[in-house]
Amino acid sequence: MCGIIGYVGKRNTSKLLIDGLKKLEYRGYDSAGICILNNNNLTTIKRKGKIKDLEVVEGISKIKGNIGIAHTRWATHGEPSQINAHPHTDSKGEIALVHNGIIENYHSLKELLIQDGYIFTSETDSEILVHLIKKFYMDDLETAVKNALSYVEGTFGIAVLHKNENRIVVARRGSPLIIGIGENEMIFASDAIPIMDYTKRVIYLNDDEMAILSANDFKICKIDGEIVDSEIHEIKWSIDQIEKKGYKHFMLKEIFEQPEAMENVLRGRIKEGKIKLTIDFDVSKLERIVITACGTSWHSALLGKFFIEKHVNIPVEIDYASEYRYRQTIVKDNDLFVVISQSGETADTLAALRKAKADGAKSIGLINVVGSTIAREVDSGIYLHAGPEIGVASTKAFLCQVTALILLGLYIKQEKGEKLDQEILKELFNVPEKIKKCLNLSKEISEIAKNYTHSRNFLYLGRNNNFPVALEGALKLKEISYIHAEGYPAAEMKHGPIALIDEEMPVVFIATNSAILDKVISNMEETRARKGVLITITDNGNEAINRLSDKIISVPRTHEDLSPLINVIPLQLLAYHIADLKDLNVDRPRNLAKSVTVE
Repeated sequence: MCGIIGYVGKRNTSKLLIDGLKKLEYRGYDSAGICILNNNNLTTIKRKGKIKDLEVVEGISKIKGNIGIAHTRWATHGEPSQINAHPHTDSKGEIALVHNGIIENYHSLKELLIQDGYIFTSETDSEILVHLIKKFYMDDLETAVKNALSYVEGTFGIAVLHKNENRIVVARRGSPLIIGIGENEMIFASDAIPIMDYTKRVIYLNDDEMAILSANDFKICKIDGEIVDSEIHEIKWSIDQIEKKGYKHFMLKEIFEQPEAMENVLRGRIKEGKIKLTIDFDVSKLERIVITACGTSWHSALLGKFFIEKHVNIPVEIDYASEYRYRQTIVKDNDLFVVISQSGETADTLAALRKAKADGAKSIGLINVVGSTIAREVDSGIYLHAGPEIGVASTKAFLCQVTALILLGLYIKQEKGEKLDQEILKELFNVPEKIKKCLNLSKEISEIAKNYTHSRNFLYLGRNNNFPVALEGALKLKEISYIHAEGYPAAEMKHGPIALIDEEMPVVFIATNSAILDKVISNMEETRARKGVLITITDNGNEAINRLSDKIISVPRTHEDLSPLINVIPLQLLAYHIADLKDLNVDRPRNLAKSVTVE
């Protein structure tokens, strides 16, 4: 959430910053602004609303200058408004600042600054930073920023300009910043996407590091002043991977990229009937696994639990990262701590990782972004290779996470000296082709979706390893269509949700082949008896399923333990088509952000 971009070099900075902000729109925001330095003068323009509202401000395209910063804000402290938008400036307009994160001690700092005569105009916690830097400024912005940040508690990714200095000072703690190194120019941003137009050579700032950037030079140091020799990485993604390629929305493109994405996860990791993973410690003596994640990643973690406990016979605990970080936890010598995050920057997940590592846990990360903070801090990692995911509602990253968890489970079993199920290994390679068959159902599912655009509630039901699929299907629908939806274990329907079922309630059943299919059919009977509307995902021509269902979506059959990889596809498509038919912003749903970098 929130986005930062900045530039120093030789280009038309105004257009570059606006274009960069557009590439950060998917992160979620409610206002935007830019500040450009030229001839010892800072010009700041900001607006509530979308970047298009900022872009049409009279004269904005004619602002001269080759150094500037820009920001998209997602409100935390203070409502969405032009005053609360970034960049913030001091009362004399000498310093400008953009900030991602939350300043936890801003109340006390603000009171001290007010006592010193500083005047505040916004409701934000961010504004205290610009005044604090002003307080310490004595003809050296780098020193002023260092001194100011020594008083700050909380998280930040900041970029600061002073009207008398042709350089930008950036710093981070808990909020990502990436620096792109070009030819006689430097560009930085919250993530790599807006940088890729100009360079693929980047430095990922670590926590409590800052960078001083000018057109021809840069310096990386700790906030306390220690010089850092940072590694320069090369971005592997291409601009072509990010573009829509003719799809109406990024989300639809990413749904259709899932066969290739799954193949990328598997590539090189199963050879001659064995699992090949790079894990830098012995997993053969593991006695317990703890997985933490948030949102969609938590659902993939739950699927990992089902698979690993069944096939590896190791207890697996699943925790919301936001809860794990604050509760009393127990870490033992033979525990493994697994964190899942598409972005590798999820604030709660990162905090949970640090807590577990401080307690001595071995850690593995399932991450989609090379060079991200979590990727750098875990002991070992399994990169998803899903490619960039722009749509806020995750689809292909979820599929890749589940696939990676299956590989991890099989790898642990192998390292314990146990025989692997070769049928599962073989079928893993068949699943991408079966996903393609599911994707061919898109038009059929779009027709089904037309019946439910005015529904106010949905219920998703599944049993065993298809219960997490029900949770994920419900989440996708509520995220992008704003229809209230709940996922439940089908057997739990009798313990409360059954009271909601009537002729106005669509109920999605996942009824594919399993040892307890007859139990699912019994739940379908109970729903039909109460006049519920049944939409069924199934892989067989069961007479009872045909009789009970109002709508049937037929999917290819696979191994029962791999069926979630297939069954989630029509649920993603159903959510997408309902939202699209409602003419909603599928890629950027309201109030949501792609990368949640604050609590």
